[in-house]
Amino acid sequence: MNRSQTALALVPEEPVAESITNLQPIQPIDAPQAQTSAAVGTLRACITALVVAHHAVLAYHPYAPAPAASLTAQPRWWQAFPIVDSQRWGGFGLLTLFNDIFFMSLMFFLSGLFVWHGLQQKGSGGFLRRRVLRLGLPFVLAAAFVAPLAYFPTYLATGTAPSLSGFWRQWSSLGQWPAGPAWFLWVLLTFDALAAALFLLLPKWGDTLGRFAANAARRPAAFFWLLAAISAVAYIPMAVAFSSVAWFSFGPFVVQTSRLLHYAVYFLAGAGVGAYGLEKGLLAPDGKLARRWPTWLSLSLGAFTVALVILIAALSSPSKPKLWETIGGFAFVLSCAASSFAFLALFVRFAKTRTRIFDSLRSLRENAYGIFLIHYAFVSWLQYALLKTSLPGLAKGSCVFLGALALSWGATAALRRIPAVARVI
Repeated sequence: MNRSQTALALVPEEPVAESITNLQPIQPIDAPQAQTSAAVGTLRACITALVVAHHAVLAYHPYAPAPAASLTAQPRWWQAFPIVDSQRWGGFGLLTLFNDIFFMSLMFFLSGLFVWHGLQQKGSGGFLRRRVLRLGLPFVLAAAFVAPLAYFPTYLATGTAPSLSGFWRQWSSLGQWPAGPAWFLWVLLTFDALAAALFLLLPKWGDTLGRFAANAARRPAAFFWLLAAISAVAYIPMAVAFSSVAWFSFGPFVVQTSRLLHYAVYFLAGAGVGAYGLEKGLLAPDGKLARRWPTWLSLSLGAFTVALVILIAALSSPSKPKLWETIGGFAFVLSCAASSFAFLALFVRFAKTRTRIFDSLRSLRENAYGIFLIHYAFVSWLQYALLKTSLPGLAKGSCVFLGALALSWGATAALRRIPAVARVI
């Protein structure tokens, strides 16, 4: 693993996103199923906004590395920090760390919610064809066009005489093809393909998972501990074997090695909850999870605090790395599960009734996937434009977030007026 990949792993990663692609169109709000689906859709949209915020503030992260001397120079921290500003704000370090612990996993969970319904409705072949269109094509386009566009400001910031030919010479000599946040799409497509293959071999696997998920509605706490335990078994041995910051990469295909099985656990957990039925399961608007949202919120904050303390202790005592990987692994899976449950509880609880604020998010829900696909380019160009301004880090990060969200939102809404584009996003 090169050091640029280590940098990618040390900060909250790009997420976000494609849990957003398995969600079904939101139905009228007055039906029980629609209430829950709308809650999940709104959560998806808000997590997408968190993704934009996450990338917007990395330039002002308190521990951001020095700006890149060139795209080819080592270490290649620029893959995680396309633009690095001299202005910083400490609060962005906490925000990005909190995001990194949970929101990728939650996105895989949300993506799994409608997998079983899709397989039953379309069969393995039809389901997979739709996923290739929905995930594979955007991945190719985002990696081929959005990522180079997003990293071009990095090249400009090196002070090199700006030219497309100069950028291409450095880019083509990297030995890999950085895809930016789009890496999530190929991982999710792989999970979908495995689910489709499993459907051919075991046509009732979703029903079996659904029966286990039925207990989640009655005992969310037991489901929480089961999820944390299984994800610990999936994550901790991988973190100890490969380290929690190791990344696998091949061309545009990258993934954080230690988290691959952990993400699969959340994907399957979502598939089980969705197979049982959202309107009567864990995400029921009047269920135990929703009613006890203050408890889950408190647990989330407490678990994150413990994870933060352990991280500080590990950084202060670099000896015995495998011991710290194990201790940190337990803290990670507990904080991840607690924050995921807290967000699910909050959104299911407060999407029970139709409100003016809830209605105002409809456009964000409809355009969330497109925002995820293209926001990275707007983020890096806005960060580059603000490099020479004297605004403090907090102000710059806020401006980049609001500007990138508005621009990617508007661009997506415009693109979705094209029928062919609307079929995909």
